[in-house]
Amino acid sequence: MKTTVLKISLLTLSLLLALSSCRKEETELIEPPEDETLVVNSPIVNLIKQTISNDGSVDNIIDNANCFKVKLPVTVSANNIEIEVNTEMDYETIEDVFDELDDDEDTIEIVFPITIILEDYAQVSVNNYTELSSFSSNCNGENIADDDIECVDFQYPITASIFNSNNEIIDRVTFNNDESFYVFIDEIEQYDIVTIDFPIVVSLSDGATTNVENLNELEAIMETYRDSCDEDDDNNYNDDDCNECTTTQLMTYLTGCQDWIVDRLRRDDSSNTEDYYDNYVFNFYPDGTLISIFSVWTYEGTWTASGSANNIIVVIDIPTLPDCNNEWILHEIEENPGETKVDFRLGEDQIRYVNNCN
Repeated sequence: MKTTVLKISLLTLSLLLALSSCRKEETELIEPPEDETLVVNSPIVNLIKQTISNDGSVDNIIDNANCFKVKLPVTVSANNIEIEVNTEMDYETIEDVFDELDDDEDTIEIVFPITIILEDYAQVSVNNYTELSSFSSNCNGENIADDDIECVDFQYPITASIFNSNNEIIDRVTFNNDESFYVFIDEIEQYDIVTIDFPIVVSLSDGATTNVENLNELEAIMETYRDSCDEDDDNNYNDDDCNECTTTQLMTYLTGCQDWIVDRLRRDDSSNTEDYYDNYVFNFYPDGTLISIFSVWTYEGTWTASGSANNIIVVIDIPTLPDCNNEWILHEIEENPGETKVDFRLGEDQIRYVNNCN
């Protein structure tokens, strides 16, 4: 009988040792590389959260607040014209209303109640301007440095694996947008072991994309490019109309159409220049020459364009037409059926050319 008990005890001990060995082996198998593991409050986790937090500056034309945005749809009154804002594209409708006149005071009224979406994607109901102001007062002012990173974007989907050391449950999660990724990152606990499935792809503000092989590379890219672009954290809805503009595009328009006219001119904050160049026509040529004709008179000059996006500088020099001349910044190229407008600005000065050619 003792022999039987001894055999059973030895068998039980062997099984326990085997199970312990397997558990140790399993633990060793799930240890991921350090450069693929997300650790709570680590620099890379904080950088990721800053990159995928909700960007509130996209709708400043409505709420003048960088740290939250108004949930759509929402109804507003722009210069007493009611507009139903269903998508972000409708912000341009508000801008078009504001752009109709230069010498008026633009106003916008929100129809309450509304819902706002905070930086962490939490949603809050707001019933009036007093309540809205209590949230906007916590935002940074225009163009003041903030935590969010807008110069780097993740390309989705992204997949992560998570091991909870408390309950020993392993799970895999796939994210398709910033919000779902942010909520996941924000809820990581100290006892979670989280890894990202690399490689992943990130895009930069200049349109370039790059493959990322591990967290060390991701951290380096974020630190390098976090301040590489204009985050447009201001309330001037009118300063980013040329995000996709190029000098090639500008040259195609200006040289491809003949007989441009000036339909808007403002110099030195004076509206008296509006009609200075009525009945003048302007022709831009690929070799950099520029000719204007009025009645029987011809005026010769030059033009050049350099830069990209919202920083394209166009130098116009017609010695005998000084109000045309400036180191203008290309503000916008607007193409409508049967009409193209090319708008140059510098501070309060503006010259806009229009043509019925597309």
